[in-house]
Amino acid sequence: MDFSELSAPLESFGRQAHFQQITRALASDRDLLIAGVPGSGRRTLIRRAVREVGAKTIEVDCIRATDGRRFVQLLCEGISLAVKSQGAISFLREWIATEASQFFVLREGSRVTLHCRLRASSQPEELWQAYELLLQVPQRLAESVDRQAIVILHGFPHIRAWDRNHQWETCLRRQIKRQTAVSYVLVATLAETSDRAEDEEIGLEVVKLTPLSDDVVAAWARDVLHSEGLTFDPRSQSLERFLNAVRGHIGDASALVRRLCRVRTSNGLIGNTEIERAIQELLSDLSTVFESLLILLPASQAQLLESLALDPTEKPQSREYIQKHYLSRGGSLQGAIAGLQHKGLIYGSELGYQLALPLFTLWIRQRLS
Repeated sequence: MDFSELSAPLESFGRQAHFQQITRALASDRDLLIAGVPGSGRRTLIRRAVREVGAKTIEVDCIRATDGRRFVQLLCEGISLAVKSQGAISFLREWIATEASQFFVLREGSRVTLHCRLRASSQPEELWQAYELLLQVPQRLAESVDRQAIVILHGFPHIRAWDRNHQWETCLRRQIKRQTAVSYVLVATLAETSDRAEDEEIGLEVVKLTPLSDDVVAAWARDVLHSEGLTFDPRSQSLERFLNAVRGHIGDASALVRRLCRVRTSNGLIGNTEIERAIQELLSDLSTVFESLLILLPASQAQLLESLALDPTEKPQSREYIQKHYLSRGGSLQGAIAGLQHKGLIYGSELGYQLALPLFTLWIRQRLS
């Protein structure tokens, strides 16, 4: 579920500095690494900045890539969705006819789509050749139509799950460094930005999205509710309850505000009863998603996540905390911490190892209470 689309202008939600930074970088043909937890506004910021720049966009969801063959297919899908003008279609036709007919075919119906011709029985060398050819397409396409291209790789570090020797990543990074008419945007979690040497080598500008302040979220929520003829009852604790529930998380704040916009009271005031009802309804709607997420985690990560939800701490590695919650010691615990960070489910030491998804935290607490 995507809660990153905001209900009010982005500039009023406290991300205006990030928005301007991303827009300036893309307008200057620079490459970016956008880091944040799920629901922190990464996709929204990028897509709005891309619209501002007016570039041709190729989006690839790297989380769906389970091996090199699937990665090539996803690149083909992203290119297909970006190719709309007659000039771009003509470029692809010529490129395939003169250079890539062994590996790719262009299918033309109601929509033009690029497909990889290689079968499961094809040799690894052939797949690699197809990949190298495909990586050149964004630059060649941008030059052909005389328009900047932006390639957005969502969840880019996930390819390392199968690209164990970093062969595919290294090849991609070489192209990022070479291509002058294409801006690359790598989307990752905060924990996945730790290896800055590689990013600096190819000149990536890093944008980190951390939780917003309560003041910013409160001002935004009031503005949105006011447009619906609603406001938080100043005699109640409803605003404080709202802020405690979302803890600066854009996605959760947007989801809860949208729910509150449905509230109808005789005086337009949202009190304690209304805010509690909205929170409980939202948690109920999300319960299946949260349950699935928890089940999919390794046992050590699920146990640590539940412990941090019930008993927040800045030192989960301390002996007292480990003994209190019967956690595994040593490498197993460190592995669980790193795994949850890379999934974007908890923040690191700089933010006190708190859970990154506030509504998920509330759901876990209620589930275990």
